[in-house]
Amino acid sequence: MRLLKTALVAGALAVLSATTIASAYAQETKIGFIVKQPEEPWFQDEWKFADQAAKEKGFTLVKIGAEDGEKLMSAIDNLGAQGAQGFIVCTPDVKLGPGIVAKAAANNLKLMTVDDRLVSADGKPIEEVPHMGISATKIGEAVGQAIVDEMKARGWKAEEVGAIRVSYDQLPTAVDRVEGAISVLKANGFKAENIFDAPQAKTDTEAALNAATVVLNKNANIKKWVAFGLNDEAVLGAVRASEGVGIAADGIIGVGIGGADSAINEFKKPAATGFIGSVIISPKRHGYETALNMYEWVANNQEPEKLILTAGALAKRDDFEKVRAELGIE
Repeated sequence: MRLLKTALVAGALAVLSATTIASAYAQETKIGFIVKQPEEPWFQDEWKFADQAAKEKGFTLVKIGAEDGEKLMSAIDNLGAQGAQGFIVCTPDVKLGPGIVAKAAANNLKLMTVDDRLVSADGKPIEEVPHMGISATKIGEAVGQAIVDEMKARGWKAEEVGAIRVSYDQLPTAVDRVEGAISVLKANGFKAENIFDAPQAKTDTEAALNAATVVLNKNANIKKWVAFGLNDEAVLGAVRASEGVGIAADGIIGVGIGGADSAINEFKKPAATGFIGSVIISPKRHGYETALNMYEWVANNQEPEKLILTAGALAKRDDFEKVRAELGIE
């Protein structure tokens, strides 16, 4: 009997010790989450959902903004000095890929990317780095289909409509999004010669407004327009440009991507504008799931899938609140 009791006590102590060690390890786990534009709502939401994962699993999340390559490399070194075990990054420049991989290895940090995928010197994706991204082509196709559906609802003929391709071709995902939209437009009878490129200097509304204004002024003979681009800001810029040249709300169809605050504010305006919808991408998976995946990789050696692509959902003026709730966005 005494031997049995001794064994039971020893077993209980072993379980307690293992639990304590596991708990201590979880508390010591430190993971970085680096984003290129920390002031943008999308990245703020990613951080918010990553914080949820950190609270659930008990690890420390270090949030860092790195707007350029120099700051990014410094941030990786900083994480290494802090004793972090891994980090997730949305890089300011995908061409920094080889340097980021080398810097992570030098600091003994596990590396995942989110949103924008790293590329090698020859421009090809660095496939060995786990990545959660957006299915840019499918999201672009959803934008194109939303535009086509609205054109049909208004009775517009494709041959008499101009399209503003608000472009930011430095970013591969931007190219994929607009080309996805164009493929659907062309499949529905849209003329290639009626698609006009409006290259923007930056990915904000002002740059898009300036670029789209040039297109509209050069093609004043076209009275009906559609607009699409990388994000909501690109399309909102085109809509503002159309207003600036005297085109009424019923003369332009703009569909954005992202479901940012700017899009929501547009939907909330008393009168409808030419911005008729946004394909909302959920930051929850991109923040919560990547942080959780990195934790499992660090704590339990469960390496994430090499490539996970997420999709979006079309939201319009009359249903955006419902769509946001379904995507886990408050």
